[in-house]
Amino acid sequence: MATKFEKFSFQPFLIDAIESLNFYEPTEIQNRMIPIVLSGKSAIGQSQTGTGKTHSYLLPLIEKIDRTRSEVQVVITAPTRELARQIYQEVLKITKFTQTDNPIHARLFIGGTDKLRTIEKLKKQPHIVVGTPGRILDLVHEQALDVHTSTSIVVDEADLMLDLGFIYEVDQLASRMPEELQMLVFSATIPEKLKPFLKKYMENPEYAHVEPKKPTAEKVEQVLVPTRHRNEVNLVHDILSSFNPYLAMVFVNTKVKADELADALIQKGLKVGRIHGGLTPRDRKKVMRQINDLQFQYVVATDLAARGIDIEGVSHVVNVEIPSDLDFYIHRVGRTARAGNSGIAYTLYDEKDEQAVSQLEKRGIQFRNMDIENGTWREIDDRHRRKKRKKQDNEIEQMAKRMVRKPKKVKPGYKKKMKEQMEQIKKKQYRAKKKGK
Repeated sequence: MATKFEKFSFQPFLIDAIESLNFYEPTEIQNRMIPIVLSGKSAIGQSQTGTGKTHSYLLPLIEKIDRTRSEVQVVITAPTRELARQIYQEVLKITKFTQTDNPIHARLFIGGTDKLRTIEKLKKQPHIVVGTPGRILDLVHEQALDVHTSTSIVVDEADLMLDLGFIYEVDQLASRMPEELQMLVFSATIPEKLKPFLKKYMENPEYAHVEPKKPTAEKVEQVLVPTRHRNEVNLVHDILSSFNPYLAMVFVNTKVKADELADALIQKGLKVGRIHGGLTPRDRKKVMRQINDLQFQYVVATDLAARGIDIEGVSHVVNVEIPSDLDFYIHRVGRTARAGNSGIAYTLYDEKDEQAVSQLEKRGIQFRNMDIENGTWREIDDRHRRKKRKKQDNEIEQMAKRMVRKPKKVKPGYKKKMKEQMEQIKKKQYRAKKKGK
């Protein structure tokens, strides 16, 4: 079956790989990034989660690999081991289509693995290196891995890389590569603190910013649920028990909160996993395997899982807390309704969250207002209704005052008469408003 990727004149093995991935038409970020990467220019790519960003650099970089040279030609860095592992798996899905007598070799280098065994296997240098910056740099210091031959480096999730403190290691790696280095940076945002690093390696980078058509995925329904001073664990349990998810992600803001909530939900009989930065590499790997094996219906997570890990099949998202950085709200909700599927996101809120919810609404997010009692969902009034009613009352009051004038000749009881007239006008206005609505 012919695909619209053929316009890029990829090698036959890449076209075979694209067909096996069931890609037919390039996404917007792929249309913009692939020609830039093929040309060898440095670039900054910004796009919404789930838009095909990874393949926007993998396909053209693999296209450019010279298989006759047994040396490192591409280095791909990611801020978390899970994300690095997932990128590596995508690389393997493509490179397996190269001929067995002359294949493209890729290797994954992340912490939590046996370093001595890794060094032992590096007698032959791979064409593509994927990994976390710290472990890759470690192998360079051991003189086991030669990155000085690489002409391209990818910095994936650069703002998260900065948050986690790994930009120094990326800098150290890039400084060991050729002066004419192609740097490809992908980031949801470009924080001020990232700019000096970008300036150091990217003189006039191409810039591909794909504005999301909607702030979150098209097919995700977003629901606001008031906490109303209820017990949080009981409320979350009621919400989770009210649907039968393929997989539900439950987001909180801290590692401590994630552990407390997961333990409480397990005690209530739910099959719950947890993912946060406080887990050991072995535990995180085990949880990811259990998630992929569908051993959990619910996963309590911090924002590490919103950005640093890609989990498939999420049908529901529950935000127990709204993150202080609202971009993370977008990433959390982006875990569901991927690849054309539908999803639903519930967000708990109380008075202290009013500003954050208003900011999200200003970004174009539309919430349904719902509540759950005894396992039953019902629509509730918009939280702004009381404010709107008060404003409407004031407007009608002012209008009635303007319409009822004080008589020139004042007679006994004129104040009572004016008040009665005002009440009649207000009743008429309310009826008219109701009718209009």
